[in-house]
Amino acid sequence: MSLVITPIALRASVSAESDILTLLLDALDQAGEAPTDGDVIVVTSKVIAKAEGRVVPFDGTDHAKLALIESESRRILRRRGTLRITETHHGFVNANAGVDLSNTEPGTAVLLPVDPDRSARRLRAGLRVRRDVDVGVVITDTFGRAWRHGVTDVAIGAAGLRTVLDLRGTVDATGRTLEATEVAIADEIAGAANLVLGKAAGTPFALLRGLDPTYFGDGSVTRDIIRPVNGDLFR
Repeated sequence: MSLVITPIALRASVSAESDILTLLLDALDQAGEAPTDGDVIVVTSKVIAKAEGRVVPFDGTDHAKLALIESESRRILRRRGTLRITETHHGFVNANAGVDLSNTEPGTAVLLPVDPDRSARRLRAGLRVRRDVDVGVVITDTFGRAWRHGVTDVAIGAAGLRTVLDLRGTVDATGRTLEATEVAIADEIAGAANLVLGKAAGTPFALLRGLDPTYFGDGSVTRDIIRPVNGDLFR
C-alpha cells in the first residue's frame, strides 16, 4: 500500500460569506485533481473557522488575549505568564484554547470551529452531492505535545473514517494478544498531511489517496480520540 498526499492551494480569500465547499471544489479543479471514492480530503481548521464566522476583534493586549482564552475554555489546567493549557468546550486539551493570532488580519483573532465534526460531515455530504464521491474528511489543527518539542497537526473534526482503530484483542506477528493498542488513524492522517500544508503557503487543503479501505466507515468522531478524564493520568 502507498499513500499519495497532494497539497491543494487556495487563491481566494476566505470570509464569513465564503462557501467553503465551493472554494474547495474550485481549488481541486484548478489543481487538476478530481476526488474519487476512498480519498480523504484534509482541511485546516482556520479556513473552516473563517468561513463559519469565527473571526473576532482583538486589540493585541494581554488582557484581551486572556479574555478570549477564558471564553473558549471549559477549564484552565495550567498557567504560565500569558500561556494557558486549557480544556476547550469541545474537550480538546491544548494551548490557549486554540485562539489563533497568526496569518489573520490585523486586529483580529481566529477561534476554533464550534463543531468541527459537524463541519466535516457537511463537507463530506456536499462532496457526495456535487461530485458523487464517497470520501473521508479530516479537519486539522496544530497542537503541541507533552514531553516533546515541536508541534504537529491533529484531527479536530472527521467524517467517514474510523478515527481510532481499536486493535485490542487481535494478535501481533508473534501471536501475542494485543491488550492496549489503539491507533489514532485521524491524527495520523492529519500529521501526514501537515508535511505538505505550508503554514504560510496558502495551502489549506490536501487530497490523500491510497488509505486502507478498512479505515473507512463506522461513524466515529474526533471526541472518540479524547481520553476521558477518569482515564487520563496527567490532567
